[in-house]
Parts: sequence; structure tokens; C-alpha cells
Amino acid sequence: MLTKRRSTESNFEHYFSANPKSKLRERRVDAKLLGLDYTFVIPSSVFGFRKGIDKATEILINHVLLEGKTLLDLGCGFGIIGIVIKRMHPEIRVYMSDINKRATEYAKINAKRYNLDVDIRQGDGFECWRMMKFDQILCNPPFAAGKVVWIKMIEDAYIHLSPKGTLQMVAYHNKGGKSLEREMERVFSNVTEIVKKSGIRVYLSRKP
Repeated sequence: MLTKRRSTESNFEHYFSANPKSKLRERRVDAKLLGLDYTFVIPSSVFGFRKGIDKATEILINHVLLEGKTLLDLGCGFGIIGIVIKRMHPEIRVYMSDINKRATEYAKINAKRYNLDVDIRQGDGFECWRMMKFDQILCNPPFAAGKVVWIKMIEDAYIHLSPKGTLQMVAYHNKGGKSLEREMERVFSNVTEIVKKSGIRVYLSRKP
């Protein structure tokens, strides 16, 4: 079960701000994911602070297709996706990044709670992974940041995937998901809906 409380913070900064200036507040969220119990600390001005773990992220975690040896959690927020996958699959080398400095700081705190060896970096898109390629990239894209931002994430993901590597993105199909699906098809020349649940889709594109 997820435990939630309503945030009283009125001047909410966008979670895609690079250096949040708002007063730091913390929220603790307990969850059971893939059969294991978790406690995450989420700071203000990071996605999840106001509402906790969102359903789309949970569905991506529960249905992710894992292949290869390296995985990037792009736009990792407080670290939930990368942390759960690394804990369940310690053989996978997990990398995590987010534009938000506060997000990456707390992703490191949350990963340390479970003694996980993960590489967490702050950076806009792929700027902190310039020379790297990954077997898998996972992302719950920041639709609130605007179309230009998430389209570039798809285009850059293609560049940073190994041959046969996959990009898996999650969205509400009628709230941005249709556009996401079209752009993944445009960039990769293929896209598959691997999950359809509660209006949410997980889309997968594979690099040739």
C-alpha cells in the first residue's frame, strides 16, 4: 500500500527546474513494489512530492522488458525506477540522471538506504552521458516541460542506445501518449504498446 499526504506547499516549482530555490520540504512514501517493501524520501520541487508514486511509473516498473547489461533511468526523479530494478536485478549496471539537482541528491539518498551500486548524475537530457551507450533506456517523460523537451529525449535516446537496444516510455494514452507514440515511431521506425492498463500505455521502440 502507498501512504499519501497532501502537500501544503503553494509555490510549487516545476520538477524540471535545474536548481530549485523553494524551501526544502520532505515527504516519506512507503510502497510495496515487485514484492519488496520500500521507503522513499521525496523532496519538494521534485516529481512525486505532491502526490507520491504515480500510477504510470508503477506500471512501467511492473511491466518493464529487461534485456542487456546496462540500463539508464532517464529523468529519474527521486530514483524509484532505477532503485527497484537494481535491487531486483543486481547484475544489471544501472545509471540514473535528472536535470533537477535536488532530485539527484535524493535519488542518491534513497539508493544508499538499500546499499545499491548505481551511477547517479545531474544533467539536462544526455549531457552527462555524452560518450555512453545503453542497452535499455526507461523514462516517464516530463510532458509539463513541453513537446520540444520530450521529443529531444526520444531523438537523443536513439543516439545513446546500443544496437538492438530499447527505449521504453510510459504515458496516459489520451494525455500525451498518442503524440509520444507517433514520435517514437518517427525516430525509430517502430513502436509497440507492451502494456495497456487503466488508460496508461508503455511504449517500446527498438534500435536496429
